[in-house]
Amino acid sequence: MRDIRVVLTTVDYKDEHYRRLAQAFEPATMIRLRSDDYVGIGEALELADVAVLAGDILDERFIQAPLLRWIHCDHAGLNKSARPEIFERELLVTSSAGRSSPALAEHAIFFMLALAYQYPRFLDAQRVHQWGVPGQHELRGLYGRTVGIVGMGNIGTELALRTKAMGMHVLGYRKSSAPPPPGVDRFFCADNGDSLDDLLAESDFIVLALPLSNATHHLIGRRELALMKRSACLINMARGAVIDEAALTEALYAGQIGGAGLDAFAQEPLPSSSPLWDAPNTLITPHTTPQVPDRTGRSIDIITENVRRYRAGEAMLNELKPSDAYTR
Repeated sequence: MRDIRVVLTTVDYKDEHYRRLAQAFEPATMIRLRSDDYVGIGEALELADVAVLAGDILDERFIQAPLLRWIHCDHAGLNKSARPEIFERELLVTSSAGRSSPALAEHAIFFMLALAYQYPRFLDAQRVHQWGVPGQHELRGLYGRTVGIVGMGNIGTELALRTKAMGMHVLGYRKSSAPPPPGVDRFFCADNGDSLDDLLAESDFIVLALPLSNATHHLIGRRELALMKRSACLINMARGAVIDEAALTEALYAGQIGGAGLDAFAQEPLPSSSPLWDAPNTLITPHTTPQVPDRTGRSIDIITENVRRYRAGEAMLNELKPSDAYTR
């Protein structure tokens, strides 16, 4: 059984949430600091064996902390923390991935609906008091169409359930060979030798919902875009660098694919000079999604379960693995 003695926290929780966090770690001593208290954090890291951090960037202070064994980043993606030094130091790093997955799945569906209904054209028509748009009778909804979900973690699982309930045909892809989640009609697995090719070729909407790592950097490039239907739309709910943005830009302007819904970009904020702003049939949101109710409470639920698992020596939720390394 692993003990927890001193916990450094930099999360900006309200008092009622912080009390729940402290209860999860009882009887450990809690050190509560602001994330910009550089001196205080340095001093606390001489004592702490666990840290619960607001951010997701682990600098040398954390890597060199003498007693630190487990770091929880109250954040979803950990690609900024997935450095070789973390694994060499054998630090256990976990995240709050999954706390917002229902809303992120909704965000993907928002993109899909807006693209399928060509809603920006109708909004433009409304603004000039125009009744309808050319070609409106040729539009098709989501029912009966095929969605390919790349990444079957928290977001992919929530999205599969929702799109299946909407009458869509659901294809799923993941690296590991774990059983597919409910709602997936056809499942592809990299560890079983499956490629993305069939999913890309068959899908009307392709949703990226996988972590960014060395293995997934520019997963979607010119070759993959060329496999898509000319009418298909690409939705990115992952990280910007999962897509080769230059290749995507070319495909959109050439009409090689039907459109895109993008919430993440290789450079954020997206520069005003980026041609993606004006790409045909492209929707952009600034890497933000409306929150789920009590998102902080959902984070604490994850942390509380991980405290139990840590003390019991069990596998942790959302644990950073060497295969997640991102060094680009």
